[in-house]
Amino acid sequence: MAKEAIKLVANNKKAFHDFFIEEKYEAGLVLHGTEVKSLRMGKCSIKEGFARIENGEAYIYGMNISPYEKGNIFNRDPLRPKKMLLHKQEIMKLNGKLAERGYALVPLQVYFKDGRAKIEIGLAKGKKLYDKRESIAKHDLKREHEREFKIKNL
Repeated sequence: MAKEAIKLVANNKKAFHDFFIEEKYEAGLVLHGTEVKSLRMGKCSIKEGFARIENGEAYIYGMNISPYEKGNIFNRDPLRPKKMLLHKQEIMKLNGKLAERGYALVPLQVYFKDGRAKIEIGLAKGKKLYDKRESIAKHDLKREHEREFKIKNL
């Protein structure tokens, strides 16, 4: 079995800070030619992005794919909603969860897997301010322990 080639394009670290990620899903992206070329160059931002389900189809909004420099008239609107390719059962399950209060679909990362553009989305529940402070404290404590361990082992 051959190992899958994955090339990371964009990562959304802010999502892990602002949300509790409960489930992760991998979806394909419906893109046009110059958008794919721009993605291959790493010109993508998903920090302000979010996903919605409309008429039984999943779309990602706020995902910015910068226009390709050599694309001229073939370039599309960088902020246009992009369709995500998910199985019907996954869409129905996500739609049921999104109907509950406090859930959102956030993009976690965009990458190429075997030459195809993929997006990882997470079913997320928002964090309160005290949750954010708690996770920052845990992160600082972990960093402090790693620092002590490094000093001890020198």
